[in-house]
This record gives sequence, C-alpha cells and structure tokens, in this order.
Amino acid sequence: MESAGYYTNCKKTDGICEGICDGEHGSKAVLSMSRLKCALRGFDLKALLFLLIGVPIIIFVIYVHGQKVTYFLRPIWEKPPKPFTVLPHYYHENVSMANLCKLHGWKIREAPRRVFDAVLFSNELDILDIRWHELSPYVSEFVLLESNSTFTGLEKKLHFKENRQKFEFAESRLTYGMIGGRFVKGENPFVEESYQRVALDQLLKIAGITDDDLLIMSDVDEIPSGHTINLLRWCDDTPEILHLQLKNYLYSFQFMLDDKSWRASVHRYRAGKTRYAHYRQTDDLLADSGWHCSFCFRYINDFVFKMKAYSHVDRIRFSYFLNPKRIQHVICQGADLFDMLPEEYTFQEIIAKLGPIPSTYSAVHLPAYLLEKVDQYRYLLPGNCMRESG
Repeated sequence: MESAGYYTNCKKTDGICEGICDGEHGSKAVLSMSRLKCALRGFDLKALLFLLIGVPIIIFVIYVHGQKVTYFLRPIWEKPPKPFTVLPHYYHENVSMANLCKLHGWKIREAPRRVFDAVLFSNELDILDIRWHELSPYVSEFVLLESNSTFTGLEKKLHFKENRQKFEFAESRLTYGMIGGRFVKGENPFVEESYQRVALDQLLKIAGITDDDLLIMSDVDEIPSGHTINLLRWCDDTPEILHLQLKNYLYSFQFMLDDKSWRASVHRYRAGKTRYAHYRQTDDLLADSGWHCSFCFRYINDFVFKMKAYSHVDRIRFSYFLNPKRIQHVICQGADLFDMLPEEYTFQEIIAKLGPIPSTYSAVHLPAYLLEKVDQYRYLLPGNCMRESG
C-alpha cells in the first residue's frame, strides 16, 4: 500500500491496533504517535507506574533505612553466641571477706594479689576520674596508654598528658605511655586499635606486672565496682580469666539499657600467655560487677569527636547525625545517636528494645565518687540531660 510517497507495512495486526493500518491518509508524525500509543496499550498501567515511581522509592528507602532492615533481619542470618556461664556474685559491706570468698566457693588468701588497671585512653577525662577513684583503694598500678591518633586515623590531642595534674592522687602508682599514630588512610579502624593494644602489652611489662597479678582489661567507660576487684584480689582458686557483667548505661546513669555488657575482664596474669584484648576470652561471667557508661560526656563536641573517632565510624551514614542540636535532642530522649535498631539475636529482644530507653531515677549503687562530687558530675545523674556546647 502506497500513500503520499511512503509505505506502511500492515502484513501483521494484533486485533488491538489494526486500525492504525486501516487509514490511507495521515502524516508520518501522526502514524508514529499512534504506534507509540498502541505499544503503551500493551502494558499494564499499574505496572508501569510501579516501575517509574515505586522502584525509585524502594531504592531510596533501602538507602536510608537499609542498615535497619539488616539489623532487624539479623536473627535470620546470624546465630546468637554461646551463652556465658554466669557465676553468682555475693556482696554486702557487713560480710567479712572470708565469708564472701566462701560464698563463691573460693578460699581466702593470706595477702591480696597486686592489681594492675590498664586502659587505652582517648578523651574520657571525667569517666577516667570516676573510674580511678572507684578502684584506687585496690589498685597497685594504673597503666595508661594514649596516642595522637584515633582508631580511624584522625589526629587528636594528648588529652591525658595535658590534664595529668588532675590525677595527682594516682601519680605515684601511674605508668604512662604515648604511642605515635600510624595515620594510614582507608584502613580498617580495628587494625589501629589492635596496634595500640599490642603496645599496651609492652607498657604492662614496663609497669612491672608479674605472674598471678590481677590485670583488669576494659575500656575506660567499663568500670568494675571496687568491691568486685577487692573480692578477686583476696580470694584464691578464682578463674584464670573472668569476664565481668556490667550494667549498660547510655549518655548518663539515667538511661540503663540492659545488663549485657561483658567485654570487661579480669586476668590472673601469665607471662608469655596473657595478651591485652577486648573480645570474648572465656565462658565465665561474674554477675553484677560494675557499670558501662557509653557516650557519657559533658560536652556535645566530645560526642561528635567519638562518633568520628571510634572503630564503628561506618555508622555515621549521614552528615546530619553530627548536628549538635540533633545530638542534644537524642541524648534527652534516650534514643540512638546512629538511628540504629538494637543489636540483638532474636526478634523478641529486638522488638522489646525498640524506641528510646526508658528513664530510671535511681542513683543507688552507683560509683561512690560520682555521688561525692555531685556538683562536678551532676550531668551524669538522672534528670540532667542537657550538655554543654564547649
């Protein structure tokens, strides 16, 4: 069929669009548009809208909330770790040490073991002050290592060195070390963290640690209670390695998350065998042994610094997470700084912990020095969520 100097091929029709080929008149443009309409009529309009609108929305939601989806589905792709063997913990200030050791199935020693408290230090000056005063009556040597580099390779000040005069009460029992950062760009933060922990092993040897001394391995904000350390230094037949169950607090002692902090540990030191670490090293866990106060800072700037400095820097998915006003709001709400779901292994536990942490207004059984210096550390007590901007 010839029309106005051009041809159309109508050898095949589909019953829907056969009318396109029936007319003998019309321009190329009109015919082309008719064919386009014909082609689109073959598609489901809802499916087309889904492709054009729904798919981009899904991609955006995954981009924004993908980490939440991953954490919520964690019970499907990751099995829970082996449960700890929890050892009952007995204590009352009016019970003798001999009876306390007996209650735990241990014998009392003729003299207490020496205790070494070793930490890697970043910028937690207030928490370090509270920790060292809590442990001071029982610790033989404080061992502290700091670096001019964060685990993520950022340059930082030597905060302890600049404020060392504030810790004069511990000076006669202090072994201090400084290690230069490696500043390797793009490196996994856990590599730098491991490098610093190896250096802390060497500093312990300089401090004079020997076999059967007690060594506390924990981050600065993981604070063993003084009576727990006193028990372990006075009792014989205690486990060679013992993890400590600590109450988990966030931002202050107002927001108690749970009692599942376990990384702190106490070791009966063995030369050539004991290595400073922050992972699970035994199945034994001593119940109710202290406090873990994470992100417990006075200044908003310190929150920002830690968020960018510690090993989980990948949790800063968006720059607005570091906005000071947002951080202040999150603190007072008891919400998550990184907008993450709870890190649990069952759907029941995840659902139970959804949303902000409920406030507690009990300040009973907290570190004594915290309450003695209430004017100085009031921001860490219940009912005081506002932080300073400095």
